[in-house]
Amino acid sequence: MATIVAAVLLCALGVTAAWLFRKVTYEQAEERAATAAARVADAVRAGDRGPEIRADPEAPIIQVVDADKRVFMYTSSVKGLPPLTTRRPPPDRRMTAFQECFPTGNCYTVQLIRVDGTADSPVVVAASPLPRLVASGMGDLFNVLVVGTAIGLVAVMSWVAIGRALRPVAELRSRYEEITAGDLSRRLPEPQGEDEISGLVRTVNRALDQMEQALERQRQFASDASHELRTPIAGLRANLEDALLHPDDTDFREVAEASLRATDRLELVVNDLLLLARVGSGRESSEDIDLGALLRDEAKPDVKTEIEPGLRVHGARAQLSRLFANLLDNAHRYGGGEIRLMARQDGGRALVVITDEGPGIPDADRERIFGRFTRLDTARSRGAGGTGLGLAIAREVALAHGGSLHAEDSPKGARFVVRLPLQTADQEPTANR
Repeated sequence: MATIVAAVLLCALGVTAAWLFRKVTYEQAEERAATAAARVADAVRAGDRGPEIRADPEAPIIQVVDADKRVFMYTSSVKGLPPLTTRRPPPDRRMTAFQECFPTGNCYTVQLIRVDGTADSPVVVAASPLPRLVASGMGDLFNVLVVGTAIGLVAVMSWVAIGRALRPVAELRSRYEEITAGDLSRRLPEPQGEDEISGLVRTVNRALDQMEQALERQRQFASDASHELRTPIAGLRANLEDALLHPDDTDFREVAEASLRATDRLELVVNDLLLLARVGSGRESSEDIDLGALLRDEAKPDVKTEIEPGLRVHGARAQLSRLFANLLDNAHRYGGGEIRLMARQDGGRALVVITDEGPGIPDADRERIFGRFTRLDTARSRGAGGTGLGLAIAREVALAHGGSLHAEDSPKGARFVVRLPLQTADQEPTANR
């Protein structure tokens, strides 16, 4: 493509340059011939009829031809020769010019001028030589050679330059092909600079980061599911096998009720795991949400609320509802005492604080509690009825909405702090995450 564009431009430039060169050369020769012819015509009108004319270096060939086409004045270079041309200026013009090439290979610009205005006036014929470069066509050949050489240089330079520029792409491609789905921890080496190649590598590395995180989430999901579902499935299987082995000693109502409880637990765990897999996937539509109204809907009557009006956030309503429902449920289940919910603006973010008067959370466990199926020894047990995924879901929802969730210091009990970006005027209310 670079060669084609260069060829078009250089050919146009070459044709234009050749045309301008010829035009200027012809005009200069015509001007020299006209000057010499005018000088001789003035001398003839003044009565000078001598046969020989003083040669002009810029127009060495001059003849004066009468109406009968006889040469009666001439320069020494054409002495004894017949008229150079039988042409005469048209009746309505005193002078005319044309180019003429002779068998000797010499080309001239010939200028014809009437000595006076009569029809049978003698005509001065003055010829100024054209450069051999123009007359022989060598100038055009030279122009073609220059343009062709330039196009060839552009082609070679483009091939070499683009090849060198794209060589890193070939190397990066070979390195990328070495990365397999089984080992997504490898990254492409980022070259120095801010060119397109560097931007491409950074984009590919970010994509690999996301792929590695997605793969890790899948592995974590499979591990969590197999670990947490094993116990209720094993209990359900044991109850059913015992009932089948000892039907006479089995109360089938009790077996059915125990099996139903195990099934309910399985359903809770599966639903929570599916929610964790959906959070941040972009499958749920986002909207402009009145955070105060959402918090009041989730808070039970015994929760003491202090909510600043006008707080609006952008996100998936169902996920944000689950975030605060899980935190409030955690406070009711494990906290005890008075539960307080406070929401206010903190810079460009909405700050939501939920506190209780329970035993609190040890410093060493403040991050561990947000792990999947994490239960503290004294309070987080399966007997409490939870799946061990509530706080993990709450943390994932906060992160997916550009916010954060932490357990912070509190004089008494647990203190959970949520920070979410406030809705801005230029955000699209119907955008999807």
